Amino acid sequence: MKKIYIAGSGGMLGEAFYEVFRPDNELKCTDIDVNAPWLSYLDIRDLEAYRDDVAAFRPDYLFHLGACTDMEDCERNPDNAWRTNAIAAENAAYIANALGIPLLYIGTAGIFDGHKQLFDDWDTPNPLSCYARSKYAGEVFIREHVPQHLICRAGWMMGGGPAKDKKFVQKIMQQLSNGVTELHVVNDKFGSPTYTLDFAHNVRTLLKKEYWGVYNMACEGLTSRLEITQAILEFWGLEDRVKINAVSSSHFRQEYFAERPPSECLINAKLNFRGLNEMRHWKTALHACLTDYYTNVPQTLTRK
Repeated sequence: MKKIYIAGSGGMLGEAFYEVFRPDNELKCTDIDVNAPWLSYLDIRDLEAYRDDVAAFRPDYLFHLGACTDMEDCERNPDNAWRTNAIAAENAAYIANALGIPLLYIGTAGIFDGHKQLFDDWDTPNPLSCYARSKYAGEVFIREHVPQHLICRAGWMMGGGPAKDKKFVQKIMQQLSNGVTELHVVNDKFGSPTYTLDFAHNVRTLLKKEYWGVYNMACEGLTSRLEITQAILEFWGLEDRVKINAVSSSHFRQEYFAERPPSECLINAKLNFRGLNEMRHWKTALHACLTDYYTNVPQTLTRK
C-alpha cells in the first residue's frame, strides 16, 4: 500500500483516479471545489498551503491533476489560466523535489497545432491557445526539473457522467436527455477520445513499472466529433429519431472562440513499444462510459 496525494481531484479525472487507486492505496484528495465527501479543500496556486498539506500527509507519490480546462475561460482570464496551469505545476515540482517523491502531471493533446493528422510522443508541440500554452509550460517545467516525473497526455476526455463531465459526450447526452431531435455537430475537428477510467488504470501500470517520462495516453483510433455523436446515437438506438446536421467549426465560433487545432489525434507509441498500452479503442471505451455512467437515463433514451 502506498500513500498518494491527489491534488485537483474534484473533476471527472479525479473521480476516476479515486476509484482506481482507492482499493489498495491510502489517498488524500483535494480540490478548490469540494464536491464529494472524500475531498478536502486546497488551492494548488497557493504554494505555501499546497506544500504544507502535502508534507503533512507524507505521500509516496504526488499526483497533480488540477487545471483550468475551459478554453474560453482561459482566453478571457489569461492570468488565472497561467497561475492554475503553469505556476501551480511549478508548485507541484518544487514540492515533489523537496520531498524526494515522483510527480504525475496530466498533459494534453491540445499542445499540438494540428499541422498533421497524427502525433506521437516525440512530435514537437506548438500550442495555439492560452489553455494549450499554459498547459505546455507546466509540462516543460516538470520535465526539466523533476527527475522522477510521469507526464501522461490525454485527448478528448470522457467519463464521470452528468455529475462530473463538462465535455463533449455529456453535452450531447444532455441534449438527448432533453428530447432534442436535431443536433448540430462539427465535422472538421479530429482527435482521440480518452476514457478517464482507462487512463487511470494505465497510469497505475506505469507507476508499478516506474517507467518515468512523457507518454501519450489516449484511446486507440482517430475519430471526429461527428463520428462520436453518431456512435452515441447508435448506442441508444436513436439514429433514426435524431438528425445530425454536420457543420464547420465556424458555426460555433461565437461560443467556442478559442483556437483549436484541426487534429489532436495521439499515437501511444511509447506505450506500444513497452507493451503497456491498455487504452481500448475509442468506440469500445465510449460504450463502457455510457454503460458505466448513464444507467438512469430519461425515457427519451431507449437502448436497442
